Amino acid sequence: MADNVIRVLQHTMPKTDFVRLCVITSLAVCCTLITALSFSRSIDFISYQLFFIPIIYAAYFYPKRGLLVAFICGVAYQAVGYYYRYPDYGALIAVTSEAILFIVIASLIAYFIEKIRFGETRYRSVFEHSQLGIALFSSADFTIRQTNSRFLAMLDYTTEEIIGMTFSSLCLTPMEKERFLEKISKTKATENFEIRLGTKSGAGCWVNLSWNTIDETTISCTAVNINDRKIAEKLNNDNMMKYSQLTENSPTGILIIQDGAIQFSNPSFSVFSGYSNNELAGKTLDEFVDSCDRNEFIEFAKHWSENKHIHGDIEIRFVTKTGRMRFGALTANSIFHLEKPATLVNIVDISEKQRLSDKIREDNVRRRGIIITVAHELRTPLQPILGYLNLLISDPQGFGIVEETKKILERCLTSVDRERQIINQMLDLSVLESGKLQLSYSTFPLESLVKSVLDTSGYLSKAEVTIDIPESVTLTADKDRIYSVIDSLLLNAVNYSKPPRKIKIFYCSETDDTQDHISVQDNGIGIEKSVFLSIFEPFQLADAAKLSRRYDRIGLSLSIAKKVVQMHSGDITVTSTVNIGSTFTIHLPREMQNAS
Repeated sequence: MADNVIRVLQHTMPKTDFVRLCVITSLAVCCTLITALSFSRSIDFISYQLFFIPIIYAAYFYPKRGLLVAFICGVAYQAVGYYYRYPDYGALIAVTSEAILFIVIASLIAYFIEKIRFGETRYRSVFEHSQLGIALFSSADFTIRQTNSRFLAMLDYTTEEIIGMTFSSLCLTPMEKERFLEKISKTKATENFEIRLGTKSGAGCWVNLSWNTIDETTISCTAVNINDRKIAEKLNNDNMMKYSQLTENSPTGILIIQDGAIQFSNPSFSVFSGYSNNELAGKTLDEFVDSCDRNEFIEFAKHWSENKHIHGDIEIRFVTKTGRMRFGALTANSIFHLEKPATLVNIVDISEKQRLSDKIREDNVRRRGIIITVAHELRTPLQPILGYLNLLISDPQGFGIVEETKKILERCLTSVDRERQIINQMLDLSVLESGKLQLSYSTFPLESLVKSVLDTSGYLSKAEVTIDIPESVTLTADKDRIYSVIDSLLLNAVNYSKPPRKIKIFYCSETDDTQDHISVQDNGIGIEKSVFLSIFEPFQLADAAKLSRRYDRIGLSLSIAKKVVQMHSGDITVTSTVNIGSTFTIHLPREMQNAS
C-alpha cells in the first residue's frame, strides 16, 4: 500500500493523484505560455480554447477541484491578455468573457459528472445490496453479463463461473429451458414466472422470476428463492393421505375446508359436534356456530379463501346435533389439499375450561360480596373507637391522661385511621370490580379541581408543588372520581419523593389531540420498568416488602385510580427513572364516553 503513495511536504497522496496533478499543472503552464506567445506575436489561430484541455481533464477526475483549476486558468489567461491587450478595452472585455467561460464550462462539466456518478453509485448500491437475486443478460443470446451476490449465493456459483454462461442454460431440465425460452420470446417484460434453476451441484432450486428490458441489448431479471415453499407444498400434497391417517387418533378436532365447504373431518370433531363425517361433508362450518358468535366467526374466516396468512385463535360456541352448547378454540393454517389451496382448522374442546371460567366468575362475585360484608362489619366498630380516641386526645387533662399515655393514644388513633382508610379502599375496589358504579358526567375547569385537591389534602405544606395548567382547560368527566384519582397520584408523589420534595402537575395536550393528558411528576425513588404494569394491580407495590413498611402503603390507591380512569374509557401510564423520579399521566378522551 505504501508503494502507491507519495509524500510531498509532509502530505501523502496516491501516485495516481500525483501523476494527474502533474499533468494538469503541466497542461495549464503550457497553455499559459502558448497563450502569452500568441498574444505577443498576434498569432490569431492559437485560441483561448487551449485552456479547456486542463480544465476538462481536471473537472472530469475531480469535479469540485476542477472549478479551482478553471479559476486559476482564467486568472492566468486574463493576466496575460490584460498585459498584452491593454488599453484596448474591447479586447479586455473579450478576454474577461473568455476567462468567465472557463469557470462556466467547468461548472457544467462538474455538475453533470457528479449527477452521473451519483446515479452510478445509487444503482450499484441497489444492485449489490438488494435482497433479491439480480442478473443482467443479453437480449440476443441470453449471455449473463453481471449478477449480484444474492443471485450467486442462490445457485452457489462464483462470479467468474457464471459470467459468460447463458441464462437459459441455468434451467434445470430441457423442459424447463423450453418453457423459459417460449416465455421470453413472447414478452420482454414478465412477472412471477416460477421455474427451477440448477445450482452448481446440479440440484434444483425453485425461483420466481421477473424480467424486463432496460435497453436494446440488456435484460434485467430478478429472482426470488421459493424453494422452501415449493418443497412444503409438495410435501403437503404427497403426505396428505398419511396426514389423514394420523388425524384419525388425534384428540383435537381437525377439519380441512376448501372453497368454504368441509372436505375432511376427523373422528374427534364428529364426537365434539355429534355429526358423522357424511353429515359434515360439503357443509360450511358456520352452520354449526351459535348465532351469537356467527359474525365473529365469519370475520375470522373471511381470509381463508384469500389465501392470506392466518394468525391467532378464537373461542367460538358450537351447537351440537342434540342442541347442546359446546365451546371450541379454533386455529387455522393455509395448506394445499389435492393441489388446491385449502384451510386446516384445529378445534380444541374448551367446554370444561369455559365451565370453570364461569365458576371462577361466580366465585369472584361471591368473593366481592364477602369482602364488602366483612369491610362493613370491620368499619362499624371502628367508628366508636375513633370517636373515643379523638375525645380522649382532645381533653387529656379532663380525663387524667398523662403525656406519655397521650402519645400512645395518638399512635393508636393513627393506626385505627389507617385501617379505616384500607377498609374504605377495599370497598371502593370491590364496587369498581363489580361494575355497579355509575359515573356522573359534568364539565369543570381542571386547574380549580387540582387546587382544591392541594388545599384540602394539605400537600402544599408537605412538598413544593408546581402547577402548569392553562385556565381555559376543562374536563368532561365525573368530577368527584377524577378528584380522587388526582388525589391518589399526588399522595403517591408526595410519599415517594425525596427531600426537598418537588412535585409538578401539568397539562400536555395539543389542540387537535383527541385526549386530555394530565401528568404528575415527582423526584422520588423511581420504579423499575419491569414492574410498570404490576403496580396498578391490587395489593402490588414496586417493592412490596420494603415500601409497604417504609411508606405505609398496601397498594390499592393506584389500582382504584386506574379502574376509575378506565371507566372513563381512558388510561393511566407511567414513565420512571430509578433514583430520579416518576411521572404518572392520566389520559382521558375529550368526547364523553358511555360508562362501562
